[in-house]
Amino acid sequence: MEKTLIIFKPDCLRKRLMGTVLGRFEREGFTIAGCKMAQLGPDLLKQHYAHLADEPFFPGISSFMESGPVVVMILEGDNVIKKIRKLVGPTDSEKAAAGTIRGDYGDNAMRNVVHASDSPESARAEIRRFFNEDDFQI
Repeated sequence: MEKTLIIFKPDCLRKRLMGTVLGRFEREGFTIAGCKMAQLGPDLLKQHYAHLADEPFFPGISSFMESGPVVVMILEGDNVIKKIRKLVGPTDSEKAAAGTIRGDYGDNAMRNVVHASDSPESARAEIRRFFNEDDFQI
């Protein structure tokens, strides 16, 4: 079974959408392999968004992601990464189609309800970043 990392972002929790979004994942047959609530700090965010850390908009992303708790989850299933990326839609909610999670509930490219790993390599690195080996079977 393939695993992926999902982050329910602060806007998802503020809008009380976590159950709705999780329900969509569960209806697709994905299994929760790990789950925890966290308050993300600047060091972890610099690691997670290393590919954006030098961009002028990074402080806004960091500030947003630190603005409230998140729920970090590992989902598993057949071809889970590709299927979830299709289900959540493109990063920019303004460009996401109706019927996708970001298209239905997101506001823009930053406030887009969820983060989802984009490849098997990213998923492995992100899972290790947010979960200890003792939390579940990697």
